[in-house]
Amino acid sequence: QVQLVESGGGLVQAGGSLRLSCAASGSIFRLNDMGWYRQAPGKQRELVATISSGGSTNYADSVKGRFTISRDNAKNTVYLQMNSLKPEDTGAYYCNADGIRLLPRIPFNSWGQGTQVTVSS
Repeated sequence: QVQLVESGGGLVQAGGSLRLSCAASGSIFRLNDMGWYRQAPGKQRELVATISSGGSTNYADSVKGRFTISRDNAKNTVYLQMNSLKPEDTGAYYCNADGIRLLPRIPFNSWGQGTQVTVSS
């Protein structure tokens, strides 16, 4: 089984910054695309940012210029640097990853348990 564990969430004031981390572990041959999603109370889960194995990135319009996604392949970890935070950024943030399992050698897609981000006005 492949497990994703997120960390770095918390409570910050508007205009502040947070750095989220997501570490993958288990029977992993390689990681392909990775990304961050978020869900605010009463709303559907939405894509925040993605990054391919080659480093190509994609961001939701609402976070462009403020958030940066990156990855460290040696550590099987993806990061989300969040700057200039706004109250509307509040929500549960989830990590997602797809790749290839070691044994058996088959594709996988996994989700983290989520980490809460709260931005006060």
